Amino acid sequence: MTKGEFITRATVWIALLGYAAGAAISLLFPNDLHWLSRARLAWTVGCIALVLHAASALGYYHHWSHGSAYLETARQTKEIFGLDWGGGLWINYGFITAWIIDTIWWWRGLPAFRRRPRMLVAIWHAVFLFMVFNATVVFKTGVLRGLGLVGCLGLLVLLIRWHLTKGSLTESSNRVLAEE
Repeated sequence: MTKGEFITRATVWIALLGYAAGAAISLLFPNDLHWLSRARLAWTVGCIALVLHAASALGYYHHWSHGSAYLETARQTKEIFGLDWGGGLWINYGFITAWIIDTIWWWRGLPAFRRRPRMLVAIWHAVFLFMVFNATVVFKTGVLRGLGLVGCLGLLVLLIRWHLTKGSLTESSNRVLAEE
């Protein structure tokens, strides 16, 4: 394995683990400031790792050529879906940008972050699950596909649990978060 392959693979796994840990913790403990701070840290590490993954993939695999990355995305999409389309690359760019914005929003303060509309939270997690499912289940095989499937199903269960419990803040947690 070359240095570029190692860095590209390691950063994507760190991104996936950061997302999974951040999402799981925030969905399991939506009212606990201590755990939400840890979730925010995991989320941030995941976000930074995804940016590094994209940069390393573009640098090591495509020699900083967006055209090369687009063509490779189109090739993979055609191989899986029969559609010669590289637009998934732009979807990835949009996703990275949205994760950066979300991370900045979270660091502006837990109270503001926790007041986001529930529908926005649900949609955002659904987008994340869609991206992770495609990256790990649709476009991978073997053990990686299995790990991706288990991870996505686990996070889907947590998201459904969060939705059913309303993921609401209690009166005391509102006071604690307001003091941050």
